[in-house]
Amino acid sequence: MSRYLALVPAAGSGSRFGGPSPKQYLQLNNRPLMWHTLQVLSQVAAISEVAVVISPADEWFDDFDWDLPKLRVYRVGGASRAESVRNGLQAMSADAQDWVLVHDAARCCLSVTAVERLIATLADDPVGGILALPVADTVKRADAEERISATVPRQGLWLAQTPQMFRAGLLGSALHAAEAADVTDEASAIEHYGHKPRLVDGDAQNFKVTYPRDLALARAILASRKD
Repeated sequence: MSRYLALVPAAGSGSRFGGPSPKQYLQLNNRPLMWHTLQVLSQVAAISEVAVVISPADEWFDDFDWDLPKLRVYRVGGASRAESVRNGLQAMSADAQDWVLVHDAARCCLSVTAVERLIATLADDPVGGILALPVADTVKRADAEERISATVPRQGLWLAQTPQMFRAGLLGSALHAAEAADVTDEASAIEHYGHKPRLVDGDAQNFKVTYPRDLALARAILASRKD
């Protein structure tokens, strides 16, 4: 029987955030930001393992108590997201038909409901897919001077989120075949490999913490769920 495995690449330095440590380790409601991410994935009954892929030179992970029974740590992170995911797949020893849900460490406001919706929708899908949101705002294209050069029709446009869920064998082959510069997420690797991932309705709260100002929103969302 195919398993459901979560894989969280967390080998990045968080350079855009500009904090004293990689953003996945910054304190958020008295826990490392990434703990909230891993804790939600661990709560999903269908997921049997939650793998976090960190850099071999990581100096922060062991400073915290993660207390998550499904968690497995692999110190095989690479120089890019694609390399970290590829190395993580190999370290996990996933079977080709196992489903792998790759999720951003910094999307700490993910909900169990969204993950369960993704799994239920894609369980029998021949390709797999991702959580995503239809674009609701008017989209503008900028020129080199940051002036509007065009208004882009938003029909058919979606904002990609994670988890992104694919069979381990297909994902590994796609990541090996793709040019690193062309791979911004797992779905783009699958697309380059000739497949069309499915789009599954996501959640606006499942945003990626990218800048310091994002922490206040994340704190508010997590606090409201606790209440």
